[in-house]
Amino acid sequence: MTRITTRPYSFRASEMLRQSGVHPVLARVYAARGLTEIHELSSDLKALMAPGGLLHINEAAAFLADAIAAGKKLVIVADYDCDGATACAVGLRGLRALGAQVDFIVPNRFEYGYGLTPEIVDLTIREKSPDIIVTVDNGIASIDGVTEANRRGVEVVVTDHHLPGDALPNARVIVNPNQPECGFPSKNLAGVGVMFYVLLALRAEMRQRGIFDAQTQPKLDALLDLVALGTVADVVKLDANNRILVAQGLKRMRAGRMHAGVAALFRAAGREARRATPFDLGFALGPRLNAAGRLADMSLGIECLTTDDEGRAWAIAQQLNEINIERRAIEAEMQDAALLHLDDFAPQDSTTITVFDESWHQGVIGIVASRLKDKFYRPTITFAPGGAGLIKGSGRSIPGFHLRDALDLVSKQAPTLIEKFGGHAMAAGLTIRADALPAFSKAFEAVGQSWLGAHQLERIIETDGPLEDAYFSTQFIEIMDGQVWGQGFAPPLFCDEFRVISQRVLKERHLKLLLEKNGQRYDAIWFGHADALPERTRVAFRLDANEYNGVTRVQLMVEHAEAA
Repeated sequence: MTRITTRPYSFRASEMLRQSGVHPVLARVYAARGLTEIHELSSDLKALMAPGGLLHINEAAAFLADAIAAGKKLVIVADYDCDGATACAVGLRGLRALGAQVDFIVPNRFEYGYGLTPEIVDLTIREKSPDIIVTVDNGIASIDGVTEANRRGVEVVVTDHHLPGDALPNARVIVNPNQPECGFPSKNLAGVGVMFYVLLALRAEMRQRGIFDAQTQPKLDALLDLVALGTVADVVKLDANNRILVAQGLKRMRAGRMHAGVAALFRAAGREARRATPFDLGFALGPRLNAAGRLADMSLGIECLTTDDEGRAWAIAQQLNEINIERRAIEAEMQDAALLHLDDFAPQDSTTITVFDESWHQGVIGIVASRLKDKFYRPTITFAPGGAGLIKGSGRSIPGFHLRDALDLVSKQAPTLIEKFGGHAMAAGLTIRADALPAFSKAFEAVGQSWLGAHQLERIIETDGPLEDAYFSTQFIEIMDGQVWGQGFAPPLFCDEFRVISQRVLKERHLKLLLEKNGQRYDAIWFGHADALPERTRVAFRLDANEYNGVTRVQLMVEHAEAA
């Protein structure tokens, strides 16, 4: 079941924002997202939270400054998604600018799995001979890997943002806003954000040591295009601090002051950097980078982000585009297979979905889980063969069901079921034995039954209510596009009653509509929906500027519709 609701908001907060100069519609929209003060909308770098609030960050800065002074070799061990790739690129570029000798390694997800494992430590030592390993976007759960590095005389700095388990690795220093006793107000930094903060602290430490001053220090704000890309692509909550990081990155992109690889990815995706939006980062650039980690090797994506050669960046971006096309084809096949497996699935009888197919590709199961979760509105885990009698799962969740905590509970109640797991509230990964799948599915469903009530399994489309006729304009769309929207700070979604003048199905999949309200007619489209609507319809919609034959017109992008 799906239901449209209107977000409540404080009229007083809305009025105060409006009186401070905020557009009247945006004032209402911001108030509905909990904003009360104009300063919360600041995208100025000066408004960024100070690095000192991150537990152990000054210790990490001093340790890295000593290592640079001693000419020690640092090796970054990265994760294989977009956040990991951007965090690695930020680390490489920033540390080199600060005088470090630094290299990187990114595990092949199919051979080594996730995180700093003992096998990755062995590979890193054999291939790179580091004095110090720095993890980005991983490491908080790498207890055995850090122990192995210590045993072999290599110190480890963990920079991560994932939730820790019951114990922490015995690293030289850990910087993670989600580790116990860290009082940093923003727990939502992505891995790339944590690495950027470490660089800010390191530069401050080196300034204090007289290595450079405010005039001669490296300009770390040049890295913000990469920080913005990783932050949006990792779907972390865009709280006030993350919105500043993203806004600053977008500002650089729009001004043409971005790295060669980012510019090449825009071009490969057919998007205009001068009009860059969070949507471009999350749905055009991010997937092309992620495709390398899903189907090939993320070192290709990292090279794209670290090369200053525009020709090389463009060649890699085209390659990433081809890999992404292949990924989409594999995903479509897997999705069809998944729907066949779920032919008899009765949502009313189940709170969760677990599905496995012998032919599935490990690198794409997360996307398929996401699509199934969207379709059935149930926490979903999809599994693919993992070799040696194991299967690997990737899960996506719905609000109110903390996926990592659910796996933790299954693991505590049945200690032999899960080989390993990790992740966040909304996304997680795990490895189990193939023969344990029926028992795991049963245990996972039991957690769903105990945690999820009927109201949580109902999809609620939250809207910002009606939009005044005067604002169905390309000018208002431009104002909205200038803001930073994303996870936890949803873009405006309006809702109103319309008369359906005409409707037809495009490509057997999409509903093209002509709607009327107060004598005004609007083009509209509902992607992925082909069923006809009644004449009087309540529509939840976003505004879109549709350009055709050189003319730009307002189009309504339908999110959901129901009989009025």
